[in-house]
Amino acid sequence: MYDLNPENASNFVAGVDLAFLIILGISLFFLVGITVVMIVFIRKYRRDRNPEPTQHEGSTRLEIIWTLIPLALVMVMFYFGWMGWKPMKNPPEEAMHITAVARMWQFKLQYENGRTTDSLYVPLNQAVVLDLKALDVIHSLYIPAFRVKEDMVPGREKQMWFIPGKVGSYELFCTEYCGLDHSYMITGVRVMPEDTFNE
Repeated sequence: MYDLNPENASNFVAGVDLAFLIILGISLFFLVGITVVMIVFIRKYRRDRNPEPTQHEGSTRLEIIWTLIPLALVMVMFYFGWMGWKPMKNPPEEAMHITAVARMWQFKLQYENGRTTDSLYVPLNQAVVLDLKALDVIHSLYIPAFRVKEDMVPGREKQMWFIPGKVGSYELFCTEYCGLDHSYMITGVRVMPEDTFNE
């Protein structure tokens, strides 16, 4: 029923995935590197090879190096994360607005023409802004294939937006624990050609 290959499902997929892959790559590099160094040190400095411990004085140069390298790596990860996140906060003015209303334990979608649905229907390649409203407790609207997620807080106006890039059906669910039937608070997103949507 749902599209299992969400590549280019929305305009945010590439940016979010790039940030994720960079952070994952850096993490794996250090996981492997540190593990290898630990194994080498365990073998090299075990008791039978080094019965008398030796004192090594500190190295200012080494401390500066292992401070600057992690700082640079963290700034690289921050940059790509920021570049993936920043466009999510600037919806285009010409976007179609849909109000997403959350309450225990369902979503209701209200369209500009007054129609209300349980699932989200959106036209292909058109910017869509979801105006988020929670009626009772904190909820969180998440569309994994589109790489968008936003908390819905009672009494606060919040928005999320995206441009669907691929016709298909996708999951939409709440990711904030909101009570007894939280796990049932799931629905779908249906992306369709614009003429089909207009009909």
